[in-house]
Amino acid sequence: MAVVELTKDNFEEVVTSNGFVIVDFWAPWCGPCRSFAPTYEKVSEDHPDVVFAKVNTEEEHAIAGHFQIRSIPTLMIFRDKIIIFSEAGALPESAFRELVNKAGELDMEEVRRQVAEQDSGQA
Repeated sequence: MAVVELTKDNFEEVVTSNGFVIVDFWAPWCGPCRSFAPTYEKVSEDHPDVVFAKVNTEEEHAIAGHFQIRSIPTLMIFRDKIIIFSEAGALPESAFRELVNKAGELDMEEVRRQVAEQDSGQA
């Protein structure tokens, strides 16, 4: 699957209608973002069951602001509409592949249980 460009018009639909979405927050002027782009594209080709998406923070200020993106590139992973990973910095290909694999192996029932526990503890 090709990498999907996310905008304020399609962000919510893409994240809510797909079980596994990886978002790369980037900008055209960002050297590390440009260096990471080929790795992101290459890894995306090996995971057709995962939606790989990009948010251009220069054009999509509202999305970047909503997720409090302060450094780019920032990777964010959604599984079943839950953010399970969010971290700034480009990754080497091997580390990115490992991250994608580990994210896919997560027991989402356990994650939902932990989220519910945290939510009830904060109530």
